[in-house]
Amino acid sequence: MKVGLFIPCYINAIYPHVGVASYRLLRSLGVEADYPLDQTCCGQPMANAGFENESAKLARRFDELFKDYDYVVGPSASCVAFVRLNHPGILAKAGHVCESAGKVYDICEFIHDVVRPARLSARFPHKVSIHNSCHGVRELLLSSPSERNIPYYNKLRDLLQLVEGIEVFEPEHPDECCGFGGMFAVEEEAVSVCMARDKIRHHIDTGAEYITGADSSCLMHMQGVIDREKLPIQTIHIVEILASQL
Repeated sequence: MKVGLFIPCYINAIYPHVGVASYRLLRSLGVEADYPLDQTCCGQPMANAGFENESAKLARRFDELFKDYDYVVGPSASCVAFVRLNHPGILAKAGHVCESAGKVYDICEFIHDVVRPARLSARFPHKVSIHNSCHGVRELLLSSPSERNIPYYNKLRDLLQLVEGIEVFEPEHPDECCGFGGMFAVEEEAVSVCMARDKIRHHIDTGAEYITGADSSCLMHMQGVIDREKLPIQTIHIVEILASQL
């Protein structure tokens, strides 16, 4: 299968090691991933800020770049969800048919549902608490939303349990928002920080050393509060754990 690696702009700029870990992880699982060098932002920031029409050019560029791949895989649940759910409508308004949105997967979703490894080479002898991000839970269904009366599942937990030496926990209120929410963290800073403090406290209460999840944006938001308030926990993207021995 032909897989295109989609690295969101903020990961490329701030957390390039997450992109590298994603590539190494896919290759270790036998996936021949290609990284198109001229990719840009998917358009989520401007669309979420109310300028959806101005995101059409970026959505079309993304579609042209990735339309010929069998799968498009990225280490960001929020960006993947935006492409999958919003690009078709944005491009339709601009008079174009979207060819890539139905093929885009969060990397955890792709490994869990498509690759389905029986084991991983990873070893991470630490206690970790899973952060279930809003987009991942309610748009990509990486875990079961707590408000629905359905059997519990968590694809991130399933993958982490393949890692040697790890202890996995989930906090109280496991799918409660951390307060980031993109523009929300800018426009409602005080509320956003209070939400982050509450979320981090629930993670700390599990006894974990690390908070892990599928969205660097959420982890970045919580790490900022952790650093400012010198809290006894750190954040790490899940692909860094899954690729820890590579």
